Amino acid sequence: MCTVLGMSIGHALLGLLEKEPRHGYDLKRSYDERFGKDRPLHYGQVYSTLSRLLRNGLIEELGVESGGGPDRKRYTITDAGVTDVEQWLGTPEKPDLYLQNTLYTKVVLALLSGRDAADVLDTQRAAHLRAMRELTERKRSGDLADQLICDHALFHLEADLRWLELTAARLDDLAGKVRP
Repeated sequence: MCTVLGMSIGHALLGLLEKEPRHGYDLKRSYDERFGKDRPLHYGQVYSTLSRLLRNGLIEELGVESGGGPDRKRYTITDAGVTDVEQWLGTPEKPDLYLQNTLYTKVVLALLSGRDAADVLDTQRAAHLRAMRELTERKRSGDLADQLICDHALFHLEADLRWLELTAARLDDLAGKVRP
């Protein structure tokens, strides 16, 4: 299924359909309110995902309603769709281990090229702190869902900052290991 930042759009739409049948427009609006504040779905994503769910027997059309605008198809989840959501919810997400990340690569390349790796770390630290200030402000003014999303991001940034500090303290040792 299509994913946005690791989340399956199809499973999110199926989960939203479990509560009640909906139109594509309603699903997009509900998704954006709950999950898409930073990355709202495009209508094309919604309708291509609905088409795929329909083709796979996870949803079905309840009918078409006419109104002031274009006709609207109403969708409902099938038993197979409910089972699919249950399996997805019960499957743990793979933890991201970051064993080889871009920042580490930049530090090593700075050392190899004779550049100041501490500058690379300082620049990244400043960017992380700026992002943390923005997230903290957003968290203060946000609803509970926004607060939880911000906490998740803040905890990851804090872990990155600990790594930045540890790496800065070990730069001389690292330089001795990576330089020929």
